Amino acid sequence: MHTLTNISHWAGKYFAPLVILAAVFAYFFSELAVLSNAINILLGIVMFGMGLTLKATDFSMIFKKPAHVIIGVLLQFTVMPLLALFIVWLFGFPPEIAIGIILLGSVPGGTASNVMVYLAKGDVPLSVTMTTLSTLLAPIATPFIMYLVANNWLPVDPFDLFLSITQIVLIPIILGIIVNSFFSRGVQKVTTALPLVSVTAIILIVMGVVAANADNIIDVGLPIFAAAVLHNGGGYLLGYWIAKLLNVDPAQCRAVSIEVGMQNSGLASGLGAAHFSPLAALPGAIFSVWHNISGPILANYWSRKHHGKNDKNEGYR
Repeated sequence: MHTLTNISHWAGKYFAPLVILAAVFAYFFSELAVLSNAINILLGIVMFGMGLTLKATDFSMIFKKPAHVIIGVLLQFTVMPLLALFIVWLFGFPPEIAIGIILLGSVPGGTASNVMVYLAKGDVPLSVTMTTLSTLLAPIATPFIMYLVANNWLPVDPFDLFLSITQIVLIPIILGIIVNSFFSRGVQKVTTALPLVSVTAIILIVMGVVAANADNIIDVGLPIFAAAVLHNGGGYLLGYWIAKLLNVDPAQCRAVSIEVGMQNSGLASGLGAAHFSPLAALPGAIFSVWHNISGPILANYWSRKHHGKNDKNEGYR
């Protein structure tokens, strides 16, 4: 188990280069496109793992500082879809790519954001609560936003999206919470391996999507990557400054910023492939690569910066 823990830690530390290497490898082996058929199963495994790590205390921030949680989740589901819509208009993307980018702006925060907030000396309990709440709200929020914003590009069936997100996200998380409640001792023994499971699942998703879109990447890969940088960076910036304007503490501004900026790109890829086309899944895969580069860079920058009275304890409560 000690060896597995070390491997899991190593995989989490080098997630970004591993994803990049996997994407490059998949580009040259189109046979790996078969992995795209397993995206929903892989996402379900990741969400089940997330459920295994959740406890009742993870929801405490909803009651301790409800305003901060509400601000963060509202920004997640307003700033990011609108920013995605602006970027799609700015680049003039074709419908399938446009809907993939808007989908990515409409999904909840990614689970890697919690680690980034910890490294950035941000408010970890707030980050965990925001990720959990936005994920639990996703079956309603994401289909509603997609129907409202993206129906002009391609037909969006909000009920089908609701069913998919419930099956991929909500049910596995609830099952994970139940298992953790009844078998907490056993779960504690395997939680150290969960980062390895999540990293492996995301890498396989990226490989499947890249392989399925190998013919299109040369034409659209660079513009989508530029869109990823703008969308992700805009989310960080707007999340931080809007929270600051609302008098949120510095450590919590960092948490909100990272939560808003980092989306669940794996879920966006899965939904894009299942409900639209392989090309609609490509933005999620490319954004995933960039998120795992920008997140550590921002976390490292903030970890070196003091933020006053909250610096000592806000990120480690």
